[in-house]
Amino acid sequence: MDKNNIAKIFEVLKKNNPSPMTELKYKTKFQLLISVILSAQTTDKSVNAATAKLFKIAGTPKKIYALGEEKLKGFIRSIGLYNAKAKNVVQTCKILMTKFQNKVPSDRETLQKLPGVGRKTANVVLNNAFGLPTIGVDTHVFRVSNRLGIAQGKNVLEVEKKLEKNVPDKFKLHAHHWLIILGRYTCIARRPLCGKCKVFEFCKYKKKIINDG
Repeated sequence: MDKNNIAKIFEVLKKNNPSPMTELKYKTKFQLLISVILSAQTTDKSVNAATAKLFKIAGTPKKIYALGEEKLKGFIRSIGLYNAKAKNVVQTCKILMTKFQNKVPSDRETLQKLPGVGRKTANVVLNNAFGLPTIGVDTHVFRVSNRLGIAQGKNVLEVEKKLEKNVPDKFKLHAHHWLIILGRYTCIARRPLCGKCKVFEFCKYKKKIINDG
């Protein structure tokens, strides 16, 4: 897809939602980091339900570390992969306490050294917590980018690199939010609601469903 059409797609998405935000609920950079770690392979809604209780009791590295893995599991048991996530979160808290004065690192390479933090998680934290124009490619962003034709690739890194190249700079800060929202509520996995899609006219998806208006 040429860059003019890509720009038009993001103009439409911006017009319909000028200032999109993550649906994760948090009050600090640290709480965002923990929420994103917990959100892997589960929904933001389930994470918010768990962290609403967790952060009231333990919303800092010191307090979550003091809880320990077993007590932490009690708060996040409803979230997928909670055993591994509890271990990663407690280890991350220890590292933040001992190496970073309880502060969340502001660069991708350092973030990715924390347990449970991959490239996507790091990008989401950098974008939401530090206002950097990074693009976190989750399953929604991957699917929508390929379907629309704005960044087609066989893996998330390939799609991320193409998005970085193809998305105009003025849209990069909010790009992955717009794509997540589009994928979560309209361009859904099994049966996309093409008739309700605001960027239908630009889409390159060959299996469009046009009777969902």
